[in-house]
Amino acid sequence: MKVFHFEEVTSTNDLARDAQFGHGDTIVAERQTAGRGQRGHSWHSAEGQNLTFTLVVEPHFLAARDQFFLSEAVALALCDCMARYGIEARIKWTNDIYVEDCKLVGILIEHLYAGASLRRTVIGIGLNVNQTHFDPSLPNPTSMQLERGNTFDREEVLRNFQTAFQGRYDQLQAGKWEALQSDYRARMYRLGEAQLFRLPDGEALSAVIEGVEPDGALILRHEGGERHTYRFKEIEFVIKSKKMDKDG
Repeated sequence: MKVFHFEEVTSTNDLARDAQFGHGDTIVAERQTAGRGQRGHSWHSAEGQNLTFTLVVEPHFLAARDQFFLSEAVALALCDCMARYGIEARIKWTNDIYVEDCKLVGILIEHLYAGASLRRTVIGIGLNVNQTHFDPSLPNPTSMQLERGNTFDREEVLRNFQTAFQGRYDQLQAGKWEALQSDYRARMYRLGEAQLFRLPDGEALSAVIEGVEPDGALILRHEGGERHTYRFKEIEFVIKSKKMDKDG
């Protein structure tokens, strides 16, 4: 498990696709000129204050249809890591990490396939560590320092994440998927609460979060009592910005 440090890259996920990097390698960059988040969003991070990195794994044992279990392992590892620092993190489906209503970590997972199985996966993570001032256009950012009131050693945080991820990856490889899914559900943001969502056509929807299916579909109970599932890009959270009091 090697760590490669770079001052500037376009994107750690892009660089991690290079064959020079193998299973367990981590690519860390101080600056990304084209960092990406989910849903096509860009990712911005203050230089020297946070962790922006990509972890390479080669989960050949995992069928493509079961790839969400790997997403669960990543999100849970981040929650496990934050717990070491007294930060109670929650997973906002599909795999952003929140503290209360504020975003602490963004995750972008990209796969390469070998037939019906995963061949190589790059796991991009942007973790706000010591940053305390953010772009005002961001709705609800937070950081470890804002949550705990002190600065953190970024290398130590990275090592603790790697340890936590190895534990969750071992769980995944051992086929303990029900335990992963149970832990993921228990740490879901706003589980059991009514939440406002937006559909692709712009329609607003209020529903209660009940969990996730093994394939990652979000389970919601609508106001009329009917139960529906939604996949990535079929629905998105609407969260009020604490700073700007507008949807985010």
